Amino acid sequence: MAVISKKKIVYPISDNLRKYLIKYGREVDIPIHYKELLRFTNSIALYDFKGNDTLWETVFYDESDRSEIHYKVKKIYALLKADGDMSVMQHLYVDRIDLCTYGNTQPFRVRIVNRINDNFDYFYIKNADASRVYGLGLEHLLSPNRIGYLVYRNTLIEEHIAGIPGEQFMKQQLYDPLLNPIRLSKEFVKFNERCFVRLLGDMHSSNFVIDVTPDFEETHYRIRSIDFDQQSYEGKKTIYLPQFFKQNNALIQLGIKHITQESMNQYQKEERALIATRLKSSPKEITDILNSMEKDVLSKESNIESLKNELAKHYKNADFLRCKNMGGILRMSLNQVLIK
Repeated sequence: MAVISKKKIVYPISDNLRKYLIKYGREVDIPIHYKELLRFTNSIALYDFKGNDTLWETVFYDESDRSEIHYKVKKIYALLKADGDMSVMQHLYVDRIDLCTYGNTQPFRVRIVNRINDNFDYFYIKNADASRVYGLGLEHLLSPNRIGYLVYRNTLIEEHIAGIPGEQFMKQQLYDPLLNPIRLSKEFVKFNERCFVRLLGDMHSSNFVIDVTPDFEETHYRIRSIDFDQQSYEGKKTIYLPQFFKQNNALIQLGIKHITQESMNQYQKEERALIATRLKSSPKEITDILNSMEKDVLSKESNIESLKNELAKHYKNADFLRCKNMGGILRMSLNQVLIK
């Protein structure tokens, strides 16, 4: 089983990463920064509708600060969702700002509500961690999902990724008679392969959601990562394979029961072919992000040595042993899907 025993190091945004973000429109001047949201004067624990502690706290600000903070937060939402078109703010209000005290970057989650129809949305304001920013960029480029995120100085803005939390899905919906176990198992195999190829670690059930889309004949499933802190950091191969996390056992057992080894191999090949297509469709941006990663310190030397040795053995390719950093290892890993 995959186990992460030590807290990950948070890496700052480097000059070369910032150049990449500016070039591709991800660096935007925002009206309020993470540290300014820390000026709250009080907080209360946030409970879900069943009375369970969510481990988030709703924060409150002085009357003198609250109006200004809420206005600036709405402007960030307009930048994230409407390219800065402030007309979208007309009917929006900030319903709640929550703080997650247990996360690596202690993110704020903002709940935005449309007062006309009570429709709501979330987004996040976080301390910027280079690992997470690279993870978001690679998700946008190499997965079937588009990701909305912005960076300014040491603040990271992320859109909310909708879906049923993996842990909740396994407890409440895995035994639904309408569940299609073959389609769900196929999606988990593809998700597993995608994480491994792009070296996104720590994908246990608390760090992904399952997006369920009913179709006219069948139900489709998409497993989406929501935590990108462990992009190319750990030194063990198993950390990058969701199949090795005990929290995912229910999905793993479902796959063992419903799909054959031959089918699994086919799904892995399909996903690798899709990644290869994405690599070919955005060659310049992918080259730029990898070049930036190769210049950055994103992990410990011991992790780099361990991972390149394990991947050299896995792929039977000694070229991994020449890699000097996590960016180089990721480049080599991505190159494997281009080999016929």
